Amino acid sequence: MLDSFVSIVMVVNNQANDLNSLLKKASDTIQNIVTDYEIIVIDNGSTDESLDKLKDLTSKEGLQNLQVFSLTKEVELDKAFWVGCENSLGDYVCVFDPTTDDISFLPNMIEGAVIGNDVVFAQNLKKPKFSFFYSIAFKVFNWMYKYFNNIDLAKEVPSFRILSKRVINFVMQHPQPYVAYRHLPASVGFSRLNLEYEYDSKYPYRNTLHKSILKGLRLLISSSQAPMRLVTVLTMFGAAANLLYTVYILMIAIFKSDIADGWLSLSLQQSGMFFLISIVLLVLSEYVLQMLSFSEDKTDHYVAQELTSVRLTSKERLNIEQSQEIE
Repeated sequence: MLDSFVSIVMVVNNQANDLNSLLKKASDTIQNIVTDYEIIVIDNGSTDESLDKLKDLTSKEGLQNLQVFSLTKEVELDKAFWVGCENSLGDYVCVFDPTTDDISFLPNMIEGAVIGNDVVFAQNLKKPKFSFFYSIAFKVFNWMYKYFNNIDLAKEVPSFRILSKRVINFVMQHPQPYVAYRHLPASVGFSRLNLEYEYDSKYPYRNTLHKSILKGLRLLISSSQAPMRLVTVLTMFGAAANLLYTVYILMIAIFKSDIADGWLSLSLQQSGMFFLISIVLLVLSEYVLQMLSFSEDKTDHYVAQELTSVRLTSKERLNIEQSQEIE
């Protein structure tokens, strides 16, 4: 048994009938691995009897080391998970989705964490079945995110994970930690371990296509300036294209005599207006990028260790006063 304190964070929503078996399985799994633990349950705005069941489970006859946070309304899954993460006390925090993840794989993940990995990811190779349009959107977003950030979210950053306490503290420094906690542990450079397992979930995937698209856009924009940089490139291309079109119009006016009445003035007016609009958008996009770089209260690195030589030759220049004996 490991001498560690582990927090398990899970989010439930309208799962009243499964709470007893779910939490008992989690409790039986974790109490045989570590000396201290806590199970943090986030009730994500359930409308069934989930809260009543959770109240019974926190009573004297219920489970030990159980903590429940009930949200007044349903929020995004990552927001709900972060409520548990920021209120956790463990040396390690396990983020676990009971609808897609298998808590039985937790011992393998903890073993990977205690040997020195700050982040341990576990990917379920048996993914839930998506609709055709959801699958296409998922592949497109995953390709875009990998292109801009060099991280494959599907393979390298699954939702089932263990984070050390210093990773949690680091993510808390981000202005939007509930968004950053998904990608930041993998992108900053923490020591990490990626594991794989197979598990058939009995629950349907609970994210809709609309919610997933909005979540993906927020994640992409918050983790990279590349989308805004793409806007800059497109506006530059638009300005150059309109400038070339203006040259084309002038060439037509010089070398052709049979031009329709009003075509020259109308074409020059349109190309000039679109050129000015492109320049304005270019300036605005660069201004937004500059403001983001100044306003972002975050860092993309973490100091893992700090070592100081035992033998110092600069003591004379340090602000140190030596006491002298008074005779």
